Amino acid sequence: MSTTVILQVALPVPLRRLFDYLPPENTDLNALPLGVRVRVSFGRQTLIGVLIAIADHSDVPANKLKPAQAILDVSPPFTPVLFEIAQWAARYYQYPLGEVFYSLLPHTLREGKNNQLAHEQHWRAVVSETHALRANSKLLALYQWLLQDNAAREDILAAGYTGAQIKTLHERGLIESFFSAPTAFSSSEVLAESPLALNEEQRVAVAGVSAGKFSTTLLEGVTGSGKTEVYLQLIEKVLARGEQALVLVPEIGLTPQTVSRFRRRFHCPVLALHSGLADGERYHAWRRAQRGEAGIVIGTRSALFTPMMQLGIIIVDEEHDSSFKQQEGFRYSARDLAVLRAQRENIPVLLGSATPSLETLYNAMQGNYQHWRLTQRAGNARAPTVEIIDTQRMTLTEGISAPLLQAMRDTLDKGNQVLVFLNRRGYAPALLCADCNWQAICAHCSAKLTVHKKTQQLRCHHCDAVQRLPHSCPQCASTRLDAIGVGTQRTEHYLCEQFAEYPVLRIDRDSMARKNALHDTLEKIQHGKPCVLVGTQMLAKGHHFPHVTLVAILDIDSGLFSADFRAPEKMGQLLEQVAGRAGRAEKAGHVMIQSRYAQHPLLQALLKEGYQHLARLLLAERQAAALPPYTYLALLRAEHTDPQCAQQQLRAWMLQLQTLCAAGVQLAGPWPAAMEKRANFYRFDVQIKSARRSALQQTLTQFCAWIETQKLPRGLRWSLDVDPAS
Repeated sequence: MSTTVILQVALPVPLRRLFDYLPPENTDLNALPLGVRVRVSFGRQTLIGVLIAIADHSDVPANKLKPAQAILDVSPPFTPVLFEIAQWAARYYQYPLGEVFYSLLPHTLREGKNNQLAHEQHWRAVVSETHALRANSKLLALYQWLLQDNAAREDILAAGYTGAQIKTLHERGLIESFFSAPTAFSSSEVLAESPLALNEEQRVAVAGVSAGKFSTTLLEGVTGSGKTEVYLQLIEKVLARGEQALVLVPEIGLTPQTVSRFRRRFHCPVLALHSGLADGERYHAWRRAQRGEAGIVIGTRSALFTPMMQLGIIIVDEEHDSSFKQQEGFRYSARDLAVLRAQRENIPVLLGSATPSLETLYNAMQGNYQHWRLTQRAGNARAPTVEIIDTQRMTLTEGISAPLLQAMRDTLDKGNQVLVFLNRRGYAPALLCADCNWQAICAHCSAKLTVHKKTQQLRCHHCDAVQRLPHSCPQCASTRLDAIGVGTQRTEHYLCEQFAEYPVLRIDRDSMARKNALHDTLEKIQHGKPCVLVGTQMLAKGHHFPHVTLVAILDIDSGLFSADFRAPEKMGQLLEQVAGRAGRAEKAGHVMIQSRYAQHPLLQALLKEGYQHLARLLLAERQAAALPPYTYLALLRAEHTDPQCAQQQLRAWMLQLQTLCAAGVQLAGPWPAAMEKRANFYRFDVQIKSARRSALQQTLTQFCAWIETQKLPRGLRWSLDVDPAS
């Protein structure tokens, strides 16, 4: 039925369609841009949606059309490019458009609050007296910073300081606050410190990235080759033109140190954006970036959607990292969408890694991406020597061989640092009864419970279930309960016993849970005193440890025998990244790898020929097996508390899919997910594969349209993962 004006709104609901509303009274339709937020009633709820289109008719009868409650914005919170990208991503990743837009907005705007930025609070030093502050304290460091320059509260917090530290300095009368309207950064004086001299490879890479036009460049540099200096000098050029830079990093833990380094280099606001910030802090940074007041934004994958007035370059550091792929809800790849955003903004995007993903390497080999290599370590640093310890016939004590223990002793006695890598947190990965073979299994997941001895707990690392560590077997009452296997806590405990005279610092999710814990631990490491670092992959990503001369990798074998076809690639990347923490300064580095399968062909190829050679072997295997990047995948998953229900539903869907499949699209399954049961839900998968991306997308679009017409069993959950990371 015809109406005058219809607002078509995307709402945060699990439906792939727009919803029609009449405009609120007294709305100036001539000044109503697409992309603004709209408050509407939806059933018994009030929701915040996004205006996608304005139409002159609706399929909904006129008497059932409701007016929207309010238009919340004068101008959209998204740039035109981000507005386009959100719609593209909803189509490509087959996810409801309203929920895509919802995930792009800061929490403050999701709640319908005003899209305004008030004057911001700054702090400055008022007296030059430091005698009341303890030497080398965080308070002194903060005070000295404010002596040199005023700083916004959000910038202080983003640098790793706390509100309590600001309050303490204020109460002592050493600093005072004032409010100032944010202003755009100045491009007249960009540098705060001089850049480093570049070698020939670095100069070629910097010169090869053209300003003001779209290009995708892979910067493949061995660990310690100075990729960050290339980033900094490219950004210098961008800032000098009055443009902004967006830098994506894989982990929150890397953000503070990256922000700190960039702030030392540049005279402009450098903002952090990640989920570890409070809602207000995050919105404030987001809004400053939107208004052009931030020169550089550094953040994790969600920072990709930050609106920026004058974006001049996007840099994706450690582009191979799986953290750039969202694993729940809106399952997008920030790396891939970074390339799309750069293309739509007509700016360069740089993908940096010592171990590029096979997809990125393939694109470079095909000529789709520029490819620059950095083969030399910066300065006088040399590549570490690598030694493999065959543990097949060795007796290990708490997972550590005698030769490795002696090498650690020698390294510490020489005044150097040791890094021990074990990608398994907790004390032990399993608890077993020696009499009846009972095992501690999670009641909610198909996974063993991990022993956490310090807290006397059993924990599930998948659903976060916790229970007390039993004193006796619940099945046979035996007290002979053995903690089987080795985790970081157990390794830490053993090394504390062996090296009582040296600090042992553990870096994993458990030990770094406290705010600023990672920052404080890294500061201790940088002092250079001999110590042992024990940790998971948190240690492998981008950290610079100039005093580490020995890296020990305790268990690399899991990557050689995994059902995941990406496991050998991930194993190679992890080994190279961890090994690259050794010998990054003047001191020579050595890497010792323990393995029961020292002669495995993939491991030998990596050790003798390097990651490049391994990557090409794996690409040949992928091509022969018709796997990405030579084909395109999607994973259809059904979950239910009743496993039969999930399986039956998938089988029924497969029958429908067979009628919808475009030419060349193949189906496989259903089969149990890698973890069949998680948080009480049984999960089963169907793989959908095609050599043509367009054929796969056509099939998925038709299936999603069909499934939304179906009545699904109560309690059933389903998801679609396009380009799954595993």
